[in-house]
Amino acid sequence: MKHLLLAMALGAAAFATDASAQAAKPTVVLVHGAFADASSWNGVIRILEKDGYPVVAVANPLRGVATDGAYVGDVVTSLAGPVVLVGHSYGGSVITEAARDKSNVKALVYVAAFAPDAGETAAGLSGKFPGSTLGPAIAPPVKLASGGNDLYIRQDKFHQQFAADVPKADAALMAATQRPITEAALNERSGSPTWTGIPSWFVYGDKDLNIPPKALAFMAERAKSQKTEVVAGASHVVMVSHPDVVARQIERAAEAK
Repeated sequence: MKHLLLAMALGAAAFATDASAQAAKPTVVLVHGAFADASSWNGVIRILEKDGYPVVAVANPLRGVATDGAYVGDVVTSLAGPVVLVGHSYGGSVITEAARDKSNVKALVYVAAFAPDAGETAAGLSGKFPGSTLGPAIAPPVKLASGGNDLYIRQDKFHQQFAADVPKADAALMAATQRPITEAALNERSGSPTWTGIPSWFVYGDKDLNIPPKALAFMAERAKSQKTEVVAGASHVVMVSHPDVVARQIERAAEAK
C-alpha cells in the first residue's frame, strides 16, 4: 500500500512538473502575410504544439500596417504571460507595429519577412535590392467600392512566384485560397521599429522571389538578429516547405534568456 501511495505521489509530482513547464512556455503568435492565410502555419503549429507551446495563428486583416498592427496588438494584450511574435512577409511589418508598448513580447521572429525602420514601406524594401519578380505576377487589381485596390497573385503564376518548392497541387490550393492585400498597405510607412529594443531572429530562403534575399539579409543585420537561418533552395513560403527549420528558430527565440 505504501509503495502504491508513493508511486501515485511521484506520478502526481511528475504531472505537476510537466504542467508547470508547459505553462511556463511563452505563447507563440503567428501572423501570416499577403497572399496567404493562417493555414500557411499548419506545419509549424503541429511541431510547436507537440513541443508544448501554446499557439495562436491570427487572421491578419491585410488592410494597413497601422490598423493591422493594432489588431494583432490587441490579441497580444489579451494573452497572459510572455509572447513570441512571429511574422511572415508583410506580417513582419505588422508584428513590428504590434509589439510597440507590449511588455509581454519577449522576442520577434521574422520569417521571410519585412523588418522596417521608421518611414519605410514593404514595397520600398522589396525594391531596395534586385531580385523580386512579384510585380509582373500580380493580377489586375480589384477596385474596392471604398476606394483603393486589392491585390492578388495570378493563379497561373502563383506556384513559381510564391511557392516554388511546394508540391504543385498544394500550391494550386494556396493560390485559390490566397488572401488579398490592399495596395495601400504595401505602401504605408512604418512607425518606429520595435526590433531596436526586442531581440529578433530571422529565417528565410535563398530562392525567395518576393523579397530579395539581399534585402532580407540587410534587414536581419540591421536588426542585429540573434541568429539568422538561410535555407538553401527555399521559396518565399519557407514555413510551408521547411516547417521544421522555422519551428526550430521560433523555439530558439522562445527559449532565449
